[in-house]
Amino acid sequence: MPKLTDRYLTGLSLSEGQRDRLVFDDTCPGLGVRLTKAGARIFIAQWTDPATKRKVREPLGVWGSITIDQARDAARVRLGSVAKGINPKAERIKAKAEADRERAELALTFDALVKDWAALHLIKRRPRYAAEAERAIRLAFADLMKRPAARISKSEITNRLDRLIKAGKATTAGRTMAYGRAAFSWALKRGKVTQNPFAGLPITAPTNQRERTLSEEEIREVWTASSTLPAPIGAFMRLTLLTLARRDEVAGMRWSEMSACGSEWVIPGARTKNGKPHTVHLSPEAIEALEAIEKVKGQDLVFTTTGKTPISGFSAFKRDLDKAIVAARAKESAETDIAPAPLVPFVLHDFRRTGVTTLAGLGFDSIVVDKLLNHQPSKLRGVAGVYQRHEFSAERARALDVWASVCSSRQVSSENVTAFNKERR
Repeated sequence: MPKLTDRYLTGLSLSEGQRDRLVFDDTCPGLGVRLTKAGARIFIAQWTDPATKRKVREPLGVWGSITIDQARDAARVRLGSVAKGINPKAERIKAKAEADRERAELALTFDALVKDWAALHLIKRRPRYAAEAERAIRLAFADLMKRPAARISKSEITNRLDRLIKAGKATTAGRTMAYGRAAFSWALKRGKVTQNPFAGLPITAPTNQRERTLSEEEIREVWTASSTLPAPIGAFMRLTLLTLARRDEVAGMRWSEMSACGSEWVIPGARTKNGKPHTVHLSPEAIEALEAIEKVKGQDLVFTTTGKTPISGFSAFKRDLDKAIVAARAKESAETDIAPAPLVPFVLHDFRRTGVTTLAGLGFDSIVVDKLLNHQPSKLRGVAGVYQRHEFSAERARALDVWASVCSSRQVSSENVTAFNKERR
């Protein structure tokens, strides 16, 4: 073995037919230099792995970028590690992997995680849910958005949710926690993070038991008050009440979704909560409300103020409805000299509960009222739901006609419903 010198390396050459050549230094055992066909002289360190008894070679650098003395020092360091039972190559591979992991960890900020979650997962959810989930997370954790997601602690999350609770926003805190937990759970399953800081938090998402149903008198107040609201809000309120559909479904109603005969509205699966198309019978009162809406040529949306997007601002609409009801009560009070009853708060979603509760009380089967809401009937779960595919269209149409009669003050007795059911049987 020659002593590696600059002069020796300069004169090092390949024999005819050789692709490369390897020579070792006689002053530093384990240090070699490989001459390639391209003329590069690459220093290597060679040792025998104590565990496998196989030779291991690791590049140290190219002559010119490092000197012979630097190559000797590097080789001695590695061989010293081998003497201590350490595999330097394996350690460096491990260190590189750790460095790569840390770089990836730093790159995946909370903001990036939420963006990925929105683009790859929330895109499959209802637009309203997707928008609210992302908005709630960004608002509650604005100061954590630029932090690496994997380095956000459970205590940091808890502190920010506690602030919401102290501000009287316990429901918001619970929903935000649920959104954040879902985002991190999604990332955890894909190996983007190693833990979910939202898991097992000492915060309980409040569950609001929805029990509010409107009395028949309140239903008629809504019906009457809606006629005083400006277009298209009054018609929107009436159709939300009459169809028992969700407010977003009604707001997004399109003329192209109406049947040719005009007595049915088919909500596409893309706009329903369960992703299944839902056919809604239009009662005479519902058809009348639709006919009162000005139809603009080339515009498919039924309820819009821009011609491009559905109406929004339901809270403002509801406040206007409440004001109209309160005003009507005040007027009646002035005429009767009886103090008006206070308005008991309700939300538009309560129309659905009120409608099916009223219809159940009138004798309609639970299967029919469940299908009116586009729910899976409790009677048809399991095997029954697999084999029983009847949609009860006639019964649902009759139910909505009866409900429309209740809303518009045309009373329907339970005897009428019973007679109808007997006739169907």
